Amino acid sequence: MRLPLFIILCLTILLSSCSQYQRVLRKDDMGKKYTFADSLYKKGKYKKALKLMEQIVPAYRGKPQGEKLMFIYANTYYNLEDYYLSGYQFERFTQAYPQSDSAEVASFKAAKSFYQLSPRYSLDQKDTDKGLEKLQEFINKYPNSDKRMEANTLVAELREKLEKKDYEVAMQYLKLDDGLKAAIDAFDNFITDHPGSKYRKDAFYGRFLAAYKLAINSVPSLVQERLITAKGYYNSFIKYYKDTDLGPEATEIYQDIESRIVAPETEPTI
Repeated sequence: MRLPLFIILCLTILLSSCSQYQRVLRKDDMGKKYTFADSLYKKGKYKKALKLMEQIVPAYRGKPQGEKLMFIYANTYYNLEDYYLSGYQFERFTQAYPQSDSAEVASFKAAKSFYQLSPRYSLDQKDTDKGLEKLQEFINKYPNSDKRMEANTLVAELREKLEKKDYEVAMQYLKLDDGLKAAIDAFDNFITDHPGSKYRKDAFYGRFLAAYKLAINSVPSLVQERLITAKGYYNSFIKYYKDTDLGPEATEIYQDIESRIVAPETEPTI
């Protein structure tokens, strides 16, 4: 069966292009590698472009073409979603070319690369902390950047992820009979570390509930002292969240606390 002329032409062009790429890849001509890599990059053929760039980047450091090459090298990793290397290479670019017209974009993309590495909230948040640090550095360095709004949005997203992580850890302790002391400490830390969190009400209530459970399950000699401590946490909760959905439940627990607290004996008058 004869192939249509159009298909034959396409196959010929494809084979020619592949063979040209292989020839340039094997040759030592840095100029041709640079030109061909740039051409492939502009066409969105990032994997092929990257192989050429990896061969020539060291040779162009300090040369006029080096600035452009290092930027598209970093951006190629970014487009390939290799965010560890894109973050690293964009940071190298900003260090090597701090006065470049592309320095601001590179700084933002470096920060956004670390943002992209942030895992879901239930995993270790080391990369989330780093993403926050890098985004804040960008905001501080370029306060008038047109990327500032996006950077602030990303910061808020990462902060909420850290809040959820800390809140869920505290809640896990609350579910454990032997984790109530740890739950109180975790909720305490949460309230201090995340003053504007949407979980703040639940953290105040969780601390109170943990203190109440700890009190009523304590050995008799500790019950009264711990009931009084729980009562203090109720007062803190009710100060801010009396009229919320958790208010009635908190008040019901408080009434039980009051019924359990033994009034101090008064000394007889003479």
